[in-house]
Amino acid sequence: MRLDKLLANMGYGSRKEVKQLLKQKAVSVDGTYVKDAAMHVDPEKQDVVVYGERVVYTEFVYYMMNKPPGVISATEDLRDETVIDLLDPLHQHFQPFPVGRLDKDTEGLLLLTNDGVLAHNLLSPKKHVPKVYYAKIEGIVTQEDGEIFARGVELDDDGYVTKPGELVILKSAPQSEIELTIQEGKFHQVKRMFEAVGKRVTYLKRLSMGSLQLDESLALGEYRELTSEELAGLQNRE
Repeated sequence: MRLDKLLANMGYGSRKEVKQLLKQKAVSVDGTYVKDAAMHVDPEKQDVVVYGERVVYTEFVYYMMNKPPGVISATEDLRDETVIDLLDPLHQHFQPFPVGRLDKDTEGLLLLTNDGVLAHNLLSPKKHVPKVYYAKIEGIVTQEDGEIFARGVELDDDGYVTKPGELVILKSAPQSEIELTIQEGKFHQVKRMFEAVGKRVTYLKRLSMGSLQLDESLALGEYRELTSEELAGLQNRE
């Protein structure tokens, strides 16, 4: 890879700005200062240093975010704050995107990456990736609701029948609490499933997606890189 492309990709500025770094003797390769922007380097084998800091080349990034309510799952929007707006500019540089969508008022686990292959594998209906949600429900949730969900729910507005979902009732009361596992991600799906049985979701939080579970130590709006174990769990899923 050309040296100027490597440094630009890693957020050290435009190609023009990288050339200025080279002129300032700020960049060394294997201990020798270089000025040739077109020099080809292997970041896996050679030691590239900028202002004394070694450049660790990264092609793909993987961030777990605890999405806050009021923020939309998009890369850009003219009206609302997006999950990308919550990232540090250095992390924005890698142009990650949300894997799937959480509704604006829904919070919880959101994966952001620039790895299109992994995103496709997690979102493809053929992969049957389970997603677990915790919700508070206005209305008494019953075992009958669970049986309906297990068969698949016909949504009121368009007649679509969902794939079977697993409903766990944590609290059955006028204000119920549940966990629901589904394998789809239709628009407002959890809310529409409960509307189909005459109830209303008042709070919704995603807990997990496949093997990836929300790090509860992350405050709303915070994020971190996936651990190698978390990433391997997503990549190795059959």
